Amino acid sequence: MATEAEQLPLLQLAELTAAQFIDIWKHFDTDGNGYIEGKELENFFTQLESARRGAGVDPSHASFKEKMREFMANFDKNSDGRIEMSELAQILPTEENFLLCFREFVGSSAEFMNAWRKYDTDRSGYIESNELKGFLSDLLKKANRIYDDKRLTEYTQTILRMFDLNGDGKLGLSEMARLLPVQENFLLKFQKRPPISLTCVLVYQDGNGYIDEQELDALLKDLCDKNKMDVDATGLVDYKKSIMALSDGGKLYRTEMEIVLCRDSML
Repeated sequence: MATEAEQLPLLQLAELTAAQFIDIWKHFDTDGNGYIEGKELENFFTQLESARRGAGVDPSHASFKEKMREFMANFDKNSDGRIEMSELAQILPTEENFLLCFREFVGSSAEFMNAWRKYDTDRSGYIESNELKGFLSDLLKKANRIYDDKRLTEYTQTILRMFDLNGDGKLGLSEMARLLPVQENFLLKFQKRPPISLTCVLVYQDGNGYIDEQELDALLKDLCDKNKMDVDATGLVDYKKSIMALSDGGKLYRTEMEIVLCRDSML
């Protein structure tokens, strides 16, 4: 990983390799939570400004703060005050930027979830590293973006470097979902909210052991209302369609609901 002294030259490059992009991401996302935020964000913007101007900058100066506000207005697409990986991919020019390609051509969240269900056969919420290549290949084929085996292997290894922080050779649904477009990513919207109790989820069942489309409708509307999420009717339909892509013949069982709504702490 690049050191502090090596970051400035990297940020000055006209084009980054995928490996350099990841080094920059890991350097600034110091706590590994998947976002550049708070002091991390200020440090990133300070070094980015220094790289662009070729001189030091003063973070305490009013003009710096104004430039930072303009920067976030341009790149913080969901206005949450932090930069996620897909947003950084729009900021830094990366050679054959598969992150942007993935976001642009992956299709809908429902297609993403359909592909995930195919490879997460045990409904654990994870896919193993040896399945990841097939997962990516399926998504890119649906988007008419077909890469040769060498490039696909490179992309697979790059994503593993991004997300497999503990080296266990598997990736979680919520981690992979960070590659989806911000405005469409219902998984990230739910992740920003307090953990959802499984007991709360099960209240919406009629006792038959699963949640169907009608019950999911009621659950999503209630969750959005309780958490003051600004979601219109079209958004709710899209969320439901994406979640139902994980279902077994229109039936969502406990494992599927845990994967989507209850977060790792509930598993």
